[in-house]
Order: sequence, then C-alpha cells, then structure tokens
Amino acid sequence: MQKTKTSPPPLTAAASWTWLAAALLAQIGWGAYPVLLRYLQTVSRLPSLSLLAVGNLVVLLAVFLFIWPRLDKKLLRLPILWLFGLMVIVRGVSNLLATRYTLAIYVQLIYLLTPFLVAILSRMVLHEKLPRYTFRALTISLVGVLLVISGSFSEIGTATAVPRQDFLGISLAFGSSLALALYMLLTRRTAHYHATGESLLLVHLFALFSFSAVASLLLGENWNQWTALSPHDWLIFALLAFGILLGANLGQIRTIQHLGAPLVSSMMAIRLVSALVVGALLLQEQLTSVWQVLGALIVIVTITWFLRRQM
Repeated sequence: MQKTKTSPPPLTAAASWTWLAAALLAQIGWGAYPVLLRYLQTVSRLPSLSLLAVGNLVVLLAVFLFIWPRLDKKLLRLPILWLFGLMVIVRGVSNLLATRYTLAIYVQLIYLLTPFLVAILSRMVLHEKLPRYTFRALTISLVGVLLVISGSFSEIGTATAVPRQDFLGISLAFGSSLALALYMLLTRRTAHYHATGESLLLVHLFALFSFSAVASLLLGENWNQWTALSPHDWLIFALLAFGILLGANLGQIRTIQHLGAPLVSSMMAIRLVSALVVGALLLQEQLTSVWQVLGALIVIVTITWFLRRQM
C-alpha cells in the first residue's frame, strides 16, 4: 500500500506566530552553539572530548526517564539507527574540534552551506532532482564566505588555551557540514523503518556521550579542569547543555513537526547573525571591515533566498 505524503496540520494565526517564534529561537540557539563550544574549550580550558561527554550526559539523563518507558525497544535493533549514531559521532567530534581551532563565525559560515551539500548528495546518492539554482546560489554563497574569511578579525580579548589554526579548523568545519548533510539523509531514510524522533534523539545522545567519554579516558584528558570552573563558566555550560543541546534541539524538532522542514530551514541564516552577536559579546570576535560585513550579508541573503525557493 502506497504511503501518502503528510503535511503539518493547519494552525490558527496565533499558534502559527507562536511556533514561528519558537523556530526562530531554536535557530538563534544553534547559531550561538559554536561560540559557546569555543569559549568553554579555549577560555574555560575544558578538554574537548570531556566537554562533549558531560554535555550530552546531562541532557541524556534529563530526557531518558521520559523517553525510555514509552520507547519501542525493537527500534534499537535497527542497523540504520546505529549507522545514524555513527554519523552523529563524526558530526559531533568534527564540530567540536572545528570550534577549538578556528573562530566560531568561520565555523557557522561553513555550516550555512549544508543545504547545498544535502541537495548535491541527494542527487548523487538518492538520484533525486537537484533543486533549481543550487550551483548558482552555492557559488554566490562561497564568494560571501571568502570575503569574510579573507578579512582580519579583532583578537580574542581573553587569553586562550589553544592557538588558532584556521586552516585546520575550517577543514574540520567542512567535514562536519558534510557529515551533517549525510546525517540529514539518514534521518530521512529512517522514516522508511518507522523510527520515531524519540528513538533518534536517544541514539544521538547516547552515541555522542559513550564515544566521547571512552575516547577522553583513552587519550588521558585531564578532567580536573572541571573543578576549577568559575560560576560564569558553569553558566555558559548550562546554556550549552540545557539551552541548546536540550532546548534548541527539542525546539527544532517540535517546530519542524508543526511548521514543516522547509519553513524552519528557511530561517537558518539567522544562525550567522546569532554567532556574530554572541561571539562579539563572549569572545570579542567581530567583523572589522566593510568587505566582511558585505560577505556576511551575501551569505545570509543567498541562503534565505535559496531555501525559500524550495518551499
């Protein structure tokens, strides 16, 4: 029996504005995510893998009691769910290390190219039709990215534990974007196996926590730095764990369910604005030339236009 394509249920005007506001807040949160990661690694000096382990463990414990009792345990035996978990690990670790070695704004710029990678991989792997204007929009966006990256940034106002290695960080960000694109394709594929969003969230959190905790211990990371955190550092960590890994994550899932993925994804460009604002406040990383501002605007406008064309 052929499955029919379902759309989000119709909403009242008030409910629509509520979910639109929730979607916008979720995207703003994900925009701040690389900045908070970079701060905790380079200013708070937390070991990278331990940060990934503790952040995901906190959220895993918070949602486990709600998800586990009503989860269909047979779903956890699906190989595709653990392939999904593997891609989560690749994405999570490369994302973490990218923010360790280069500016959060650079990382967020690269992440905004993900919709193009999804379109190209969908064409190559799933043989789906390539969306109109893909390569034109990608070319224009890359020009904007190069304008931002070619300029200079003001130095970080606080001494950091890790010196910048922009080439390494940007390369990791590209790898992370590719992993995110594959992650999205796998997420779409899991629908054929009737995997629920709750099962995906649980595998996501468990895979990242278990891998990063074991890898951190094997590499001998020094966890003593956790005992030296200031109240301000703990506040930043709480924002990362509960505000983004839990709040923005659930917010994005719920708003996609009510508004649809095309509409929610059309707001992705606000992530760059969020990264710029939060990066300037926390790390004093800010644009210093007209060309960089122009490049950022080119990326924002192009990504928004491209995604809106797909709706």
